[in-house]
Amino acid sequence: MFLIKNVYLYDPASGTEQKTDLLIENGKFSRIGRDLSLNSGDSIPSLRVLDGEGLCAAPGLIDTHVHFRDPGYTHKEDLHTGSLAAARGGYTSIILMANTNPVVDSVSVLSDILTRAKKEKIHLYSCANVTQGMKGKETVDFDALAAAGAAGFTDDGVPVMDSSVLEKALLAAKRLNLPVSLHEEDKTLISQNGVNGGGKAAQSLGLAGSPREAEITLIRRDVELAVRTGAPLCIQHISTAEGVDLVRKARRQNPRIHAEATPHHFSLTEDAVLRCGTLAKVNPPLRTEEDRRAIIEGLADGTIDLIATDHAPHADFEKAQDFPKAPSGMIGLETAFSLGLKNLVQPGYLTMRQFLACLTCNPADFYHLKAGRVSEDAPADLVLFDPGAVWTVEKPFASRSSNSPFLGMELPGLIRYTIASGEIIFER
Repeated sequence: MFLIKNVYLYDPASGTEQKTDLLIENGKFSRIGRDLSLNSGDSIPSLRVLDGEGLCAAPGLIDTHVHFRDPGYTHKEDLHTGSLAAARGGYTSIILMANTNPVVDSVSVLSDILTRAKKEKIHLYSCANVTQGMKGKETVDFDALAAAGAAGFTDDGVPVMDSSVLEKALLAAKRLNLPVSLHEEDKTLISQNGVNGGGKAAQSLGLAGSPREAEITLIRRDVELAVRTGAPLCIQHISTAEGVDLVRKARRQNPRIHAEATPHHFSLTEDAVLRCGTLAKVNPPLRTEEDRRAIIEGLADGTIDLIATDHAPHADFEKAQDFPKAPSGMIGLETAFSLGLKNLVQPGYLTMRQFLACLTCNPADFYHLKAGRVSEDAPADLVLFDPGAVWTVEKPFASRSSNSPFLGMELPGLIRYTIASGEIIFER
């Protein structure tokens, strides 16, 4: 049991913004209000009191797009090190992607991940694949995987190129009321991925890069399929202004269409590739300032309602290769919150409540999680942060990998406590 006093609470789900006290008992919020005191006048030895003066609180953060590389690539990350990184970043619920080795196209692989995940202090969920072997030819057994606990379905890392296969998958997901999330890069249009096609960085490196049309064409096809089927769909890590506009129009016809923005896509442009080299190599690539601003506008008007890190750890020796050979991706769990403060809230594009909704109640609602809210009798998942503190991104990370283009950057907002199921799992 512990009592948090004098904290400023943001709960986007209820619209709450107020100074309050929070009493946590048996893993849940038992009482919320001003000047709380215990019912008994006797002291309780097990009670811990936290003075939250000067701190803000919000529901524990939720990330719907994370790679923990487990099984198969645990030299980059595993369930435990990934969970530590999540807690340090204020996250209490994580949805894992399915491009592991073996991939998550069977009940046995999914069950193994979910069983081992129970040992961690954060809440770990996993998607299953859309297609067998991520080959895009034959859909998985949606019913069996849903019954085994799949949070959704994705072949993230590769697109589903066959529209008939995708339509079959969307209809199955609609019947089960589970999301399908899609990596939108038409591989037939890409010869060298990881850098914006035709942009200054690609030209400097002598690479063709990934043209924006690769994303635009697949988003157009897939939102049309989602409108026709009425299925719940997520457009992952959107990177183009045109893509944002396609989602904006499609959501008017099917509000079950959602989109993710990553912190790197709303914080950086292709210029970062010139500064940081392979640390800024990512799929889809960082693009132009116009695209970055369009993503921010999409967040501000609700077109994009999920902020997801696409946390993608790689070992130092892998990123040290020449640009064409180095893997794409960057870690993001430990910097995402501060990047949102810096690039969304402080400039006034989003209010704090709008920003936090994209990290809490919006993903919880879309993925049907018992999370994302601070209310009496709800699970006590909470993050306490100091919005006025400034820190510098530096090694070591809690993550096993350190492939971040934000190394050395000074950022606002420091996570002080992360609480999951009523237990303090990170404290600074």
